[in-house]
Amino acid sequence: MQHDITYYAKKRHTTKAYDPNRRIPDETVEKLKELLRFSPSSTNIQPWHFVIASTQAGKERVAKATEKYSFNRPSILNASHVVVFASRLAVEEGYLQHVLEQEDKDGRFDTDKEIHKPAMHGGRSLFVNLHKQDFKDVQHWMDKQVYLNLGQFLLGAAALGVDATPMEGIEIPVLDAEFGLREKGYSALFVVPLGYHDPEQDYNASLPKSRLPYSDILMEV
Repeated sequence: MQHDITYYAKKRHTTKAYDPNRRIPDETVEKLKELLRFSPSSTNIQPWHFVIASTQAGKERVAKATEKYSFNRPSILNASHVVVFASRLAVEEGYLQHVLEQEDKDGRFDTDKEIHKPAMHGGRSLFVNLHKQDFKDVQHWMDKQVYLNLGQFLLGAAALGVDATPMEGIEIPVLDAEFGLREKGYSALFVVPLGYHDPEQDYNASLPKSRLPYSDILMEV
């Protein structure tokens, strides 16, 4: 049976316990990777980097960041896979040119390249400089793009039948050091364990959704 997208928005939940004996099939993992790669971002800046832990040893490395948040350790270790989401620490001209050349390679400027390519670079640079120089929040701006990715990822995972747990209860410096993220120009923001919930331990799976009513959150004009 096919479902519309709201079905998965209502069906998904933050998983509290994973079945350690169930693995995500390889073909589904590839689709999850595509969700990460094809997320929208402001001006297509794509300021993210991901670490995917698919082995027990890899998950142990991620779990090092839970000494202060021990309640999160079991989910990381029992999940099938864990994704570390990281954000860029700086956005310089070299990176902007890198994104621009990838867009060119992918055919974004096949028509009137001499006009559209520099226009794209100029527009993106305008917003980057606005956040650098005027708003002085360029790091926060890039972080927000990674959270946009998370939103799409959680909904997409649910549509693929995969349970997930967005998790900010981690020690960022530990993850950065463990995976050399800052040396690569990034810093971790959060992790997302993925897999299949344990129906006997995951109490959240059976609880009804609770959301504020439209009268509280929505204005139609």
